[in-house]
Amino acid sequence: MVDLELDDGLAVITIDRPHARNAIAPETMDQLDAALDRAAGALALVIRGGGDRAFVSGGDLKELAKLRTEEEAAAMARRMRSICDRIAAFPAPVVAALNGHALGGGAEVAVAADSRIAADDIKIGFNQVTLEIMPAWGGAERLAALVGRGRALLLAGSGTVLDATEAQRVGLVDQVLPRATFDEGWRAAARSLTHRAASDIKRVMGGVPPEEAIGAFARLWVDDAHWAAAEKVMTRR
Repeated sequence: MVDLELDDGLAVITIDRPHARNAIAPETMDQLDAALDRAAGALALVIRGGGDRAFVSGGDLKELAKLRTEEEAAAMARRMRSICDRIAAFPAPVVAALNGHALGGGAEVAVAADSRIAADDIKIGFNQVTLEIMPAWGGAERLAALVGRGRALLLAGSGTVLDATEAQRVGLVDQVLPRATFDEGWRAAARSLTHRAASDIKRVMGGVPPEEAIGAFARLWVDDAHWAAAEKVMTRR
């Protein structure tokens, strides 16, 4: 089951399959796609898992074991990669709230987000090689962009699983929070991104011509929201 919460500009998608440690099955893919459709227009998006044991534990092997041909495997990979691509291309900031372990395909979902906030007791790893396969949902490329090609190859090629502190050290995780304050922490961080400027900053960071970046700034400058905020600052002074 995939749930969507909409709260004053913040959209929270929760993958909640406790019996399968939030693993991704074909039906989950359909539900994720539909949730992303319904999240359109949100000022920030969070992807999280239900419970506190797993963010996403990868693909649901019991379900995916039905795929026995190259064509079927390719179709599945293409389908889930397109969903991860949608997460990465979401117009507003996307935060992966790593409430539990993110392994294999779960790590691929995590790196599709713009930022990763982790509870201090989680583990994350591209350990697909333990099943004699490789990342197929765009995770290898995104991992390399995050930590560098050499380190990414060592991590994914060996299937190394990192704890939260080590993942933050290498740049795979951006923020680590104590388990006791994790839920309020990721929500506060995501809430801080729910404004138009953050979405424009994300777009500019993705690479646009200088004039397009300047144009984005100029549109924000003349907006009423800017002048209301500026007036508060000038009044205080």
